[in-house]
Amino acid sequence: MAIYHCSVKPVQRSSGRSSVAAAAYRAGENLHDERTGKRHKYAQRSGVAHTAIIGFSGSRSELWNAAEFAEKRKDATTAREYEVALPAELNEQQRIDLVNAFANYLHDRHGCAVDLSIHEPRKNDDGTDNKNWHAHLL
Repeated sequence: MAIYHCSVKPVQRSSGRSSVAAAAYRAGENLHDERTGKRHKYAQRSGVAHTAIIGFSGSRSELWNAAEFAEKRKDATTAREYEVALPAELNEQQRIDLVNAFANYLHDRHGCAVDLSIHEPRKNDDGTDNKNWHAHLL
């Protein structure tokens, strides 16, 4: 049976967060934050099933570095993260289609780029599947 979960969290500098770091972790990539000079290394991270960017033709690094440079305040919100549970009953293409539809809605509604990542479930301590398919949309 499908369960519903959706949370929205700001990526704020005042809490020490960076949209470049958030995007690197969610997508399982290595990204360099040009504003801080930090390199966020998550390319070895497992469990990222699918990634895409809606409404932006450049790279993930270009997108999030532009977002960081667009905001000047030390307490700026440089992104919002939507975390959404996905029904375990869906197959791979259905998950991708569902998340793409939500990303396109956010893009059309708010006129912003959307960076999406679909994450696989982690295994329970006993090795069984916890069926926690979910997506992160920045």
